[in-house]
Amino acid sequence: MVKLNDAMKEAFATIKVFPFATASKDGTPNVIPIGMCYLQEDDESIWIVDNFFNKTLANLNENPTGAIYVWGPESKGCYQIKGDIEIITSGDDYDKMYKMVKAKGEMFPARSLMLMKITEVFECKGGPTAGDKLL
Repeated sequence: MVKLNDAMKEAFATIKVFPFATASKDGTPNVIPIGMCYLQEDDESIWIVDNFFNKTLANLNENPTGAIYVWGPESKGCYQIKGDIEIITSGDDYDKMYKMVKAKGEMFPARSLMLMKITEVFECKGGPTAGDKLL
């Protein structure tokens, strides 16, 4: 696993909604906006809350990898974070996530916790370094 550096963490902290991409086993892509996405203190894992995942959950059951796009008008960087994902539906981390989500409102079902372990980070801004692997 890789740890995000300070510039990447700063950019991550400015984003309110993240595009989250997955693909089925046969390669059919799916991208959704996610608002409940939290970088963990270890700087190498991300919690993604499944409130209403359908195709995304099916994709992750077939192919447990994903990518998060980190960019917004306030961010100073643009990054694509890729990682391996574990679906968690019970245990201490799930319970902590569930309580955190329910505190935001009963309308969020908090069905499962997607634990992404960061494996790679790529440059997304335009120019000669576009697409370069950073971590």
